[in-house]
Amino acid sequence: MTFSEATIQHLVKEHYGLNVTVKTLNGYDELNFLLSNEKNEKYILKISNESHPFPFLEAQVKIIQHLTNSTISDRFQHFSINKQGEELTKIVVDSKTYYLRILNFLDGTFWVEKETKSNELYYNLGCFMGNMDHVLQDFSHPAMHRNYTWDINRASDANDNLKHILNHEKRRIAGYFLLQFDTEVLPQIHHLRHAYIHNDANDYNVLVQDNQVSGLIDFGDMVYTALINNLAITCTYAMLGEKDPLAVAASIVEGYHKSYALTEKELDLLYYLIAGRLCISVTQSAYNASLDSNNEHHFITEKPAWDLLFQLIKINPIKAQDAFRNACGFEGTINNEDYTELLESRQKNVGRNLSIGYKDKLKIVKGALQYIYDDKGRTFVDCVNNPSHVGHCHPIVVRRMQKQIATLNTNTRYLNDTIIEYAEKLTATLPDALSVCYFVNSGSEANDLAVRMSRHYTKQKDLIVLDHAYHGTSTVAMEMSPYKFDSKGGFGKMPWIHKAINPDLYRGPYKYGDANAGEKYAADVQRIIEVLKKEGKAPAVFICETLLGVGGQIPLPENYLKTTYEYVRAAGGVCIADEVQVGFGRIGDHFWGFELQNVVPDIVVLGKPIGNGHPLAAVIVTNKIADAFNNGMEYFNTYGGNPVSMTAGLAVLDVIQEEEMQQHALEVGNHLMDGLRSLMAKYPIISDVRGHGLFIGAEMVKDRQTMEPAVPEIDIVVEKMKEKGYLLSTDGPLHNVLKIKPPMPFNKQNADEMIQYLDIALSEL
Repeated sequence: MTFSEATIQHLVKEHYGLNVTVKTLNGYDELNFLLSNEKNEKYILKISNESHPFPFLEAQVKIIQHLTNSTISDRFQHFSINKQGEELTKIVVDSKTYYLRILNFLDGTFWVEKETKSNELYYNLGCFMGNMDHVLQDFSHPAMHRNYTWDINRASDANDNLKHILNHEKRRIAGYFLLQFDTEVLPQIHHLRHAYIHNDANDYNVLVQDNQVSGLIDFGDMVYTALINNLAITCTYAMLGEKDPLAVAASIVEGYHKSYALTEKELDLLYYLIAGRLCISVTQSAYNASLDSNNEHHFITEKPAWDLLFQLIKINPIKAQDAFRNACGFEGTINNEDYTELLESRQKNVGRNLSIGYKDKLKIVKGALQYIYDDKGRTFVDCVNNPSHVGHCHPIVVRRMQKQIATLNTNTRYLNDTIIEYAEKLTATLPDALSVCYFVNSGSEANDLAVRMSRHYTKQKDLIVLDHAYHGTSTVAMEMSPYKFDSKGGFGKMPWIHKAINPDLYRGPYKYGDANAGEKYAADVQRIIEVLKKEGKAPAVFICETLLGVGGQIPLPENYLKTTYEYVRAAGGVCIADEVQVGFGRIGDHFWGFELQNVVPDIVVLGKPIGNGHPLAAVIVTNKIADAFNNGMEYFNTYGGNPVSMTAGLAVLDVIQEEEMQQHALEVGNHLMDGLRSLMAKYPIISDVRGHGLFIGAEMVKDRQTMEPAVPEIDIVVEKMKEKGYLLSTDGPLHNVLKIKPPMPFNKQNADEMIQYLDIALSEL
C-alpha cells in the first residue's frame, strides 16, 4: 500500500489536529514522512503494517516512556498524542490495518555523514549506549521476545542465504565467519546476560552534534537478546570505512564499560559477534538481490560491510580480545612470554629431530583460509601451506566433516556409499585409463604402496628417481628420496635405486632456450636403463613429481616425461606421477601436473591437498595393475577410505570445482609471477622466477654469472617477510629457492602486498 503526501496531510489533520506540509522519506520496512508545521517545527510520521503488529508497536511506546525518566531522555524521539490521547493511531484501508505514529524530530548530523570522527566521539558513543542499556536493565515487554533475522543470537540462520552470494571469495569468507560463530559463540551465548535492546545503532540511526551523540532513532529492530549484541552492533557500524577498525571498536568498548560494566566472557565473544552481524547484513543483501529488490535500503551497507569483513579476517581474534579486555582494564589474552618452557617440554616428549620453522618460533593457534593467527596476536598470510589446499578451516569442508564424524567413522570392511561416490568423482578428473583407487593416509604411504604394486606387476625391484627428489618418510619412500638419503644423517643410496639427472633448465647442463632440453634430460634415464640391461635387470619404476618441489620448484622441460615414459615402458617399467604437492588445480593451466607434459601415467599418487590437511592420500592405477595386485593376498588399510576421510575428499573436490579455484590459481599465480619478475629486474639477487599457477619458485644467487647460492641472504629475507606477516620458506638442493605454495584462496591483494614487502626486504639486504 502506498500513501500519497496529500493522504498523509489529511490523516494528520483528522487524527492529530495538525496542519502540516508532508515530504516522503525512504525507509527499510516502514513508510516514513517528514512533517513541518507553520512554526517550522518538524516531526516524523511512520506507518506500520501487519509485519509490525500492535503489541510490538506498543513495546516501542513503552520503551521510550521508560527512557523518559533518564538523564539521556532528550536523545530519543518522543510520541505525539492523537485526539484520543493515544500514541498509536489505528487506521483501516481496503480491509487492511495500519498504525500511524508521530515522533518529534531530532537535530543532528547522521553518523554516516560526519566526515571526521575523533576518539572522543567513539568513546562518547560507547558511553551513550552503555547509559541506555543501564537504564533499560529493568525494562521488559513480551512483544520483544521474537524470532528476528537481525538478532545476532540467530546469526546462524544466515547460513541459509550464503548460496545467494555469487562471488566465491565473499561467500567463502562469510561462510568462514558463520562457522566460527557456530563454534565460538553458540555454545556460550546462553550463558551471557540477556536484555531488551535497541538492536540497530547503525550509522543512519545515530545522530551527532558538537562531537558527541545527540540522538538515537528507530526502535523498529528492538529485541530481547544477549546484552552484548547491542554493543556489537554499535561497534560494527562505527567500524565501517575506518582504517583501524579495531581501535575504533576498542574506544567504543571503553566508553560502554565506563557506563555499564561488561564481563570478560562478553568481551571475548565480541569479535565474532561483530562478524556475525556483518554476515547477517551481507547475506540479507544477497538474498534481496536474488529477489531483484529495488529498495536502496536493502543494499545501503553492502559494500562497506564486505570491506569490513575483509579487514576483520586479517585481525587475529586474540588481538581483538586483548584490545577489548585492555579497554576495560581486564587482564589481556596475548602471550608475551617466550617459548622456553614449551620448547623444553617438546624436547623431552617429542622426537628431537622434528624440525620447527623460523629463527623466532611461531605458536599458531588458529587458521582462517589463507591466514593463520599466533598466540601473540599476529596475523600471517600463509604462502607455503599447500596441504590446506582450499584454505584453513574452509567452512564447507569443516561442516561436512563435522556432520560425518558425528554420524559414522569406521573401516572399509563395511559397505559404504561415500567411498564409491568419491572414487567415481576423483577418477572422473583423470584420464580414462586411471580408474581404480586405493585410499591411504599419507603421501608417503601412497608412494610406498605404488612402488609395492609396481614391483608386483613388473616382477622387478629397481627404481629410477630424480636427483634431489623427495617422496616421503616411510622406509621405501626414504630409500627413493635422494633429498633424504644423500643428506646429513642419511643412509646413502641403496643398490636398487638409480638417480637420473635433475631436469633443471636454470642450473642443469641444458638451459632455457634449448628446444630439445626435455629429450636431452630424458636421455639420462635411458642411460640408466641400458646399464640395468647389461646387468640382466630392468626398471620396475620411474617416479617423478610432475613439477619438482624439494628439487627447487622446477617445472619440467617440454617433452621430458613423454620421452622418459617411452623409454621406461619399452623396458617394461611402470611410470608413477607423484602429484602429492602439485595436483588438484594448483598449477592453474591444468588440474594435474602430468597434463602439462601431455602424458598419461600408469599410476598417480595423491596426498596433501586431497583432504585439505586431513590425513588422506590415494593411489590411482590402471585396471591391469589393479588386477595383477589382486593376487589372493588381502590388501587392507584400517583408516584408508574411512567415511570421514572420504567425506573430506569429496568436500575438497566439490569446493575446488564449485569455487573455480583452478582458474583463480592461474590468474593469481600469473599476477604474482609478474610481480616477482619485476623485482628480478630490480634486484640481481633474484636470478630466476618459475612455476605454474600457485606453484612458484624464485631462485636467489649472490652473482648471476657464478650462480653462487644466496645463503644466508635468502634466510634473512624469509625472516624479514615473517616479521611483515608473510610466511615463506626455502627449497632446492642448495636451499636458495623461495618456495611459494599458498592455500588456494590466496588473492591478488595478498600477492601485491607480498611483492611490496619483498621489495623492502631486498632493498635492506
